[in-house]
Amino acid sequence: MRHPDPNFGYPSMSLLERERLVSRLDIPVGQSFMRQGAQVLDSHIDALSWGEAIGRISGWATSRQSRFVTLCNVHSVVTASQDDAFQHVIAQADLALPDGAPVAWALRREGFASQQRLSGPDLMWRYLAHAEHTGQSIFFYGSTQDTLDKLKARIQAQFPRLKLVGMESPPYRELSPEEDQAYVDQINQSGANVVFVGLGCPKQEAWMASHRGRIRAVMLGVGAAFDYHAGTIQRAPLWMQKSGLEWLHRLCSEPRRLFKRYLHTNSVFVYRTLKAMLVGQTGQVRDERR
Repeated sequence: MRHPDPNFGYPSMSLLERERLVSRLDIPVGQSFMRQGAQVLDSHIDALSWGEAIGRISGWATSRQSRFVTLCNVHSVVTASQDDAFQHVIAQADLALPDGAPVAWALRREGFASQQRLSGPDLMWRYLAHAEHTGQSIFFYGSTQDTLDKLKARIQAQFPRLKLVGMESPPYRELSPEEDQAYVDQINQSGANVVFVGLGCPKQEAWMASHRGRIRAVMLGVGAAFDYHAGTIQRAPLWMQKSGLEWLHRLCSEPRRLFKRYLHTNSVFVYRTLKAMLVGQTGQVRDERR
């Protein structure tokens, strides 16, 4: 099954090609890692390569540690700068990765010259290849049942040896404590090493933070990645992704829903970034073991 966008993900990878991809990552699974990064607006964002990010997640997942990873774009860091509760969630994440190209550019300005954008859809697809290779089990939580059905078909076609141990679309409302515990029990009993969470920002981040310590797996909030890989939302062409214009493609696709958001968040990000450059403000680099 091919994705309608030929530039999207790795639609035609053979099993051998995927194994070569994993071997090139040079993942130091099981090692302790030095955490480093910088402030982007008011949030600490980690500076990592693809191999380092996947390696750190994989190390936690192997021992089924309860961790959560946020993927931060312009909307995320601007929202965090204006919402103390959300800022606290980002600060508590075990990793906060640069999802948006402008966030990666900000890290480069702070001294991490080779920092790439680690987008949610790409991280998810790369990690599925790694999980298939290493035998880790994967669970999906979020989105709609229709999207999950289409996503499952594509994943099974692309990663036939992947241990897909569950997919759940929770109701679009606040769950009762009993309902929530039932999902927690289902995820834990499945033996999942990694749970991909697609509830949308900031709901998915808050959900992961509130479930750390309860779910025995690494939780990754990947937003619209479920829809992109299922083919229910068309992703921007590769040249727009590399140019930092994926937001423009999304705006053109959903102008009524996204116009006010992008007008506000993009303006705030540009203003505060330029202000920081003019006054010579630098981000605080944090160095710690996690």
